[in-house]
Amino acid sequence: MKDILEDKVYYADTDSYGVTWHGTYLRWFEKGRVEWCNRLNLKLEELRKQDIVIPVVNVNVRYKYSAKVNDEILISTELEKFNNFTATFHQRITSKDLKTIYADAHIDTVAINTKGELYRKLPKVLSEAFEKELSQCQTVHV
Repeated sequence: MKDILEDKVYYADTDSYGVTWHGTYLRWFEKGRVEWCNRLNLKLEELRKQDIVIPVVNVNVRYKYSAKVNDEILISTELEKFNNFTATFHQRITSKDLKTIYADAHIDTVAINTKGELYRKLPKVLSEAFEKELSQCQTVHV
């Protein structure tokens, strides 16, 4: 299921040209994934206590249009796919009225332990939540 988060462009988000700095979009994408996890009751602090961390390993962003100060934005996040090793999220930042796409991204994550060692298989707590999420999305799209 797609998770939608509202935000706004502040001066601190922009560069010397008055447009949103490209790195700000990565922070917004992170915010979207954290809230998506929260909705699934995958609290990152609790996962860390279980020795599970979910770092980003690949980011593919297409910047389409520059957001400017005071623009109201929507950050959409959905799980696109996952296997035993990685989870891929599709994320998009649009204007609140959905008329403008600012950035579109596909972001890959993996699971590691707190020592930085890669899990060769997603921990059960993640794979079960991801499987449930994808099955609900397929039911909604039918």
